[in-house]
Amino acid sequence: MTISTQGAYVTGEYTNFFQAMGYSKEAIREKVDRAWQDLIDGEEDIRIYYPFGDDKGYFLDTGNSDVRSEGMSYGMMMAVQMNDQDIFNRLWNYAKTFMQHTDGRYKDYFAWHCKPDGTRLSQGPAPDGEEFFAMALFFASHRWGDGLPPYDYAVQARTVLRACVHQGEHGEGDPMWDPATKLIRFVPESTFSDPSYHLPHFYELFAERSDEQDRPFWKEAAAASRAYLHTACHPKTGLSPEYANYDGTPAEIQRHGDFRHFYSDAYRVAANIGLDWEWFRADPWQIEQSNRLQRFFRDIDVSNYRRYTIDGRPFEEPALHPIGLLATNAMASLAADGPDAAHFVHQFWKTPLRQGVRRYYDNCLYFFSLLALSGNYRIY
Repeated sequence: MTISTQGAYVTGEYTNFFQAMGYSKEAIREKVDRAWQDLIDGEEDIRIYYPFGDDKGYFLDTGNSDVRSEGMSYGMMMAVQMNDQDIFNRLWNYAKTFMQHTDGRYKDYFAWHCKPDGTRLSQGPAPDGEEFFAMALFFASHRWGDGLPPYDYAVQARTVLRACVHQGEHGEGDPMWDPATKLIRFVPESTFSDPSYHLPHFYELFAERSDEQDRPFWKEAAAASRAYLHTACHPKTGLSPEYANYDGTPAEIQRHGDFRHFYSDAYRVAANIGLDWEWFRADPWQIEQSNRLQRFFRDIDVSNYRRYTIDGRPFEEPALHPIGLLATNAMASLAADGPDAAHFVHQFWKTPLRQGVRRYYDNCLYFFSLLALSGNYRIY
């Protein structure tokens, strides 16, 4: 397989890894379309989307019976990639109506989780939602064009990003990015980060599409996040902690748990690095990092995936989302050039969507990997 020295941002070409591994275009298209259909209105033990009223819908965290800004923004990104404007608008209507704050310290941020009926369970935001909301809205603007509010997608995206950078400058609240380091925070009030929140490939695009005054900030944020991941990922295993300080070291134990280890949030780091490489080819370190991570998991069966210390020692505790972890290990093949890349792509292809109560997070990561490895996770 020939790999371009320039990313899709420059070439406009997206690598179909499944086709390169020998799967037919027809089988790939059918697999992507079927997975989307299953997530939207498949059997009850596999779907994660539910309509709400005449013009709304939500992605349900089936393991916790709530609706999260993470899943809503993920669903919007999936819908714009699938050219499904109806689902996109329904998700956006729900998020805009029930989750986005209109005043106070969290103005223009989104409450991170709600009951399915829209009642907020927490007021505070989780920044991974905001960055996915903004990017999905910009893609919708470019793919479908802007309409009247709330479908003036680009305007809505800029409003979210403006708050992320400037909240608290003239009143209460805090920005989502640390002004000194240009690194995304775990929550606006925290003094540490979450490595899986770092999306430099999004920030490169924010540097072109946000308010003009903020474009230099986003360019700096992209560079800062790429450098940060060098420090957050272990030099031998490639594993990163759930939460990490701004210097990349694991964060202290929090009131809600010990997140110094490799667990569910951290799976996404491999996927984010892979997509950044596919789009921008800006950091050659990402190649060996992806090889390193795949080396670590190569001889571990999916059924035996566990929680790990970042230096690779397994806990007795099994992985809560093994299919999600397999999906991100496969998505690392976007950047990997080692002997394990094809193995993970084939293994992922043969694995179906997860069924059952815990399916939400696994299947979100699954679908993003399916899009990316089929050349369908695109810049619009």
